[in-house]
Amino acid sequence: MFKKKSLLLLLIIGLLVFFVACGDDSDNKVSTDDEPGTAETKDDETKDDGAEDEGLGYTTDPQVEYHYFVGATGQDINTKDTFLGQKFLEETGVSFQVEYLVGDLMEKLGVMVAGGTYPDLIVPDHGIEMMLDAGAFIPLNDLLEEHGPNLLEVYGPYLDRITMTDGNIYYLPFGVNVNEYIPDPNINQGAFWVQRDVLRVNDYPKITTVDELFELITAYADENPQIDGMNTIPFTGLTYDTNWFTFSNIPNHLAGFPNDGGVQVDMETHEATVYGDSDVAYEWLKKLNELNAEGYLDQEMFVMNLDDFLAKVSSGRVLSFFAYGWQFGSARTALEELDEPYREFVPLPIVIEEGIEDQYLDPPAFVQNRGVGISVNADNPERIIQFLDNLVREENQKLISWGNEGEHHEVDENGMFYRTEEQVELVADQDFRLEYGMTTFEWDWPRLQGSLKDGNALLPSAQPAVAALEYDEYDKEVLGAYGVETYSQLFAEPQDRPWYPAWSANVPAGSEPALFDEKAQEVTKRHYPRIVLADPADFEKEWNDFKDAYRSIEYLDEYEAFFTETVKNRVNGIWQFD
Repeated sequence: MFKKKSLLLLLIIGLLVFFVACGDDSDNKVSTDDEPGTAETKDDETKDDGAEDEGLGYTTDPQVEYHYFVGATGQDINTKDTFLGQKFLEETGVSFQVEYLVGDLMEKLGVMVAGGTYPDLIVPDHGIEMMLDAGAFIPLNDLLEEHGPNLLEVYGPYLDRITMTDGNIYYLPFGVNVNEYIPDPNINQGAFWVQRDVLRVNDYPKITTVDELFELITAYADENPQIDGMNTIPFTGLTYDTNWFTFSNIPNHLAGFPNDGGVQVDMETHEATVYGDSDVAYEWLKKLNELNAEGYLDQEMFVMNLDDFLAKVSSGRVLSFFAYGWQFGSARTALEELDEPYREFVPLPIVIEEGIEDQYLDPPAFVQNRGVGISVNADNPERIIQFLDNLVREENQKLISWGNEGEHHEVDENGMFYRTEEQVELVADQDFRLEYGMTTFEWDWPRLQGSLKDGNALLPSAQPAVAALEYDEYDKEVLGAYGVETYSQLFAEPQDRPWYPAWSANVPAGSEPALFDEKAQEVTKRHYPRIVLADPADFEKEWNDFKDAYRSIEYLDEYEAFFTETVKNRVNGIWQFD
C-alpha cells in the first residue's frame, strides 16, 4: 500500500466559507460567500496596498487569510491564534484557517473534485494523484522563481524529483534534509513493542526472534493472568481500516527489510517483489495461528478499531504488539499518566530467525509523493509562496522546533542547544505546543530536517543533550541493561538505499499497479484473519486458499515491474518518468 503514514477517521462534509473584511473608519465588517476564497483584512492603520516588509521583502498589505485543508487528523485552528502564526502574519501579511480531515479522505477529495471547488492550499496525502489528475493544483515554477528564493535553496537538490514529466512542479513535499543528516535516537517507525516489566523480570534478556519473543510473553502471561484486575493480553495488533498496512507489513520487517511499501527490493539486482505470500509471511502467520490456538492472542485483534487498539495499549495489560511509533503517541502519553512506568513499552528489532540483520531504521529518505499544493481557486498565490518561503528560513524553522532561546531552550559555550528539565517538561505540554504553534507548524508544511548550519539538530529529540534529559530513570535502566545510550542503538544501522522509500512513487490512479494494490489489500484483509484464527489442522488449507487467491490477482507482474523500474530509475537519478 502506498500510504504508510496517515490515520483516516469518519467524514463530515462542510461548506467552504471565507470572510472578507471591509475597512473603514468603523469596525471591520464580515461578508461570506458560497465559493472558497481568500479573506482580506484591512484597517485604517495598515500600509498602502501592495506594501512590502522592508526587512524581508514580502508583501504585507493587505493582510489575507487563506483556507488550508490537511488530509490528516488534527485540531482545526487559525494560524494567527498561535504565537508563531502571529509572527509569520507580521512578516508576510498572511494567515491560514487550517481545516483537518474528519472522515474518509478520498470521499472528501472526491467532493472537491466533483464540484471543482477547492480550499486555497491542500495537503491531499495519499490522494495526491486524484488532485493531479483533476488539475486541482497550479504550476509553481514561476512563483518559486519570482517569490521563493529560500524555497528554491532548500528544495534545490530535490527539484528533479518533484518536477513532473510535463516540466511543472505542482506541490512541495515535506521533510527536506539539509546540512547534516541526524538520525532520531528514538523509534518513531516500526518495531515490536514489549512491556518493560516483561523484560525486567527476565533480567533484560537479549531477544531477536519471534520464537524468543513469544516464549517470553506467554511465560509472563502464565505468571500474571491479570494486570490491575484486567485480563492480560499477551499479543495484539493494529489492523483496522487504513491501518491494515501495519499488520500486512510485518513479514517484510521480519525478513530484514525496511518499509518500502508492498515490495521488497533486492540490494544487488534492485528487483522489487511482493511479499504477501512469502515464506516469511507463511512462518509468521503460522506462529500467530499457534499463539491463537494456545489462547495467547487478542481475540479482538481483527475487529477492533483504532480507538479500541489505543485503549488497550494504554491500559497497561498488553505485553507486546507491532506498530509504528507515530501511530500510538496518545497511548504512550496515557501510560505515562498512569504512573506505572514498568507498563510502558520498549521497542525491539525482532526478526523471523537468527542470522537476519534487522532493517527497521529508515535510511535518509525523501518522500516525493506527499506534499502541499496551491489550488486553482487561490487568489494571489504569490502571497502563499511568500509565506512558505518565509516559513523555511532557518530562523523560523529553529523557532518551530526549539522555541525561544532562554525560555524554551538554552545555548552552551559551544553553541549547542540544550533544554533544562523544566524546559523539557514545558515543551512537552500539549496546550503550550498548540498555543505557541509548534503543533500546527511542525508538520504538514514545508519543513527542514537534518541540522541547522551551526550543527544543531533541527529535531530537538535528536540532540544528544535533549535526548538524555527526556529519558527518565526507567528508560536509563533499560538502556543501561542493554549497554546502549539511545533506543535506536538497539537496532542495526540502516543500509544505504538511494531509492528509499519505494512506496513514495507516483502511482497513477486507476493504473495497473494501483489496481493490483487495491485488490491485494482486499485479499489479505479477507484471508489473513482466517489463516490466523483457523484451527491448526486447517492452517495449510487456509494458507493455500490465500496463496491461490493472491497469485491470481490481476496485474501482479505489472506491479512488481513498476516498482522495479522505479527503483532502478532512482538509482540512476531519475525520479519522474512516464
